[in-house]
Parts: sequence; C-alpha cells; structure tokens
Amino acid sequence: MGGSAEGSGERTRSQARVVEEVVDTDRYPLDDPGGPTLTGVVDRARRELREQGCTVLADFIRPALQDALRAEGAAVAPQAHYEPETVNAYNIALDADLPAEHPGRVTMVRGNAFVARDLLPAGAIIERLYTSALFQRFVADCFELPELHELADPLSGLCLNVIPPGMAHPWHFDTNEFTVSMLTQEPDGGGQFHYCPGIRTETDENLPDVAAVLAGGSDLVRHLSLRPGDLQLFKGRFALHRVDTVTGATARHSAIFAYSQRPGVIGSVERTRQLFGRVLPEHLAAAGRAVRGDTLLD
Repeated sequence: MGGSAEGSGERTRSQARVVEEVVDTDRYPLDDPGGPTLTGVVDRARRELREQGCTVLADFIRPALQDALRAEGAAVAPQAHYEPETVNAYNIALDADLPAEHPGRVTMVRGNAFVARDLLPAGAIIERLYTSALFQRFVADCFELPELHELADPLSGLCLNVIPPGMAHPWHFDTNEFTVSMLTQEPDGGGQFHYCPGIRTETDENLPDVAAVLAGGSDLVRHLSLRPGDLQLFKGRFALHRVDTVTGATARHSAIFAYSQRPGVIGSVERTRQLFGRVLPEHLAAAGRAVRGDTLLD
C-alpha cells in the first residue's frame, strides 16, 4: 500500500512539474482545480462554449517558451504528408448520391498537411501538454465532460497541422464534437480562422445555411485571429469552419490535441491514409469498429 501511494504521489508531482514548466500558471493554475482563479477560467470557457461554440485561452503557454514551441514545429514540418486534395465540407466521396443543390456537391481544395504523432520528438512541448492528466482534466472541465481519453491512434492522437503559403484549410466539419488546438507558428498574413457556431445540430444538418456560407453570402461567419501559444477549445462537430489562405513566406502551424470521451479510439483506414499517406496495423485491426454518436452526414 505504501509503495502504491508513493508512486501515485510521484506521478502527481511529475504532472504538476510539467504544468509549471509549460503553462502560464499565474493565469491558468491547472494544479489548483478548486481554486478561485482556475474556477473563473473554467466558468468563462463554459459560458463562451455554450454561447459561441468557441473559447480562446490567450498566452496559455509560458511566453518564454514560445520561441521553442515555434522551433519544435518548424523542425518537423518538412515531414508533413503533403498532398492537396479536392474535398467537400463533409469529407465524403465527391460522387456521393446527393441532390443537385446539396452543399456536399460544392468542392474545394484542401491544401494543409499533417505531421503524424510518431514523427514528433519525445519530450516536445505539445507532447508533454497532451499527455498531462492535469491538462486533460482541465479540458474536460471546460467542455463539461466527465473525462477525456487520449486517442489510441498512433498517428492522429497528436499532430501538427501545416498550411503552406498560398494554401488554405477549406470549410469543413470535424468528426469529433470538440476540438483542442494551439497555434505554434503565425503566418506573415492570412491564415485567419473563420467559423459558424452551431450551424447544425445532432438532428438537423441545416443545409440552406451551410449552402449560403459556401456560396459566400452569409452573415453567420465569425472571424478569429489567434496568436502562438493561445489554446483554442472549439465545438467543431456542429460548426462549419475553415482557415483562409496563408499569404507571405511563412507557413501556419498549429498543434491538434485529439481526445475522445471513450478510450481506444482509432481513425479509419481511408481517412488516415488521406491525411498521413500511410496506415499502421492498429488502423487495419480497428477497421469496422467505429462508433458514431449521431447520424450527421460527417
């Protein structure tokens, strides 16, 4: 019993050290979840997620680490799987049997690329944060969820999203109900985040409003400028969103922290191959076992 308690105590201290070293704990004291400061942060995040579908925790990473955060991403960005792809907002087959006026028939070029988790260096800032139990507890609290689990997927659990100059990440919906991301490198220009909070629900695709956004004639679109080190929590399953074209000579980099409400989640073979250019035995073994929480198109 004594050894177990000692081991548990050491893990707690280790997690607290990670948070202390990486997170601006004056503003975000993750190791004091019942304290007034963090309670206020969580209350604000919950309110903004309910009302706007999105919240941004500015300067979440310690300012002194922002150069290292950028450098770590820049070092692995050349390993991103880059293959521009014609897509629709639902990431379904372009020849799907849809009515002529359906927004799923609108095609766009997806020009972003991903660095898979197994190519990220051990001990990277984003890796330390992603695996922190204190960080996971904080994110779950903000989304009003009982718990979160790291994806079991060895490629997409944590990845770096790279948008080169001249390219964009076009309008789309996320597969996960919630999205956690952090800008790690700001482009010279462009690369702004646009979103339409709550444009659809679990039971209503709201096709007319989606079509209007894709046609460029909607006042539902909101704009968000992010800075390196900002943590973004977002309900991407129900919000149509995009990153517009990056301009200048510097790519836009962002870390994607992928969590699930249930353990053991692994991406599909087809989508994994599209995003990373390869699949692993884990993906083949998990094929056909996916469980969806709603009946939306995607």
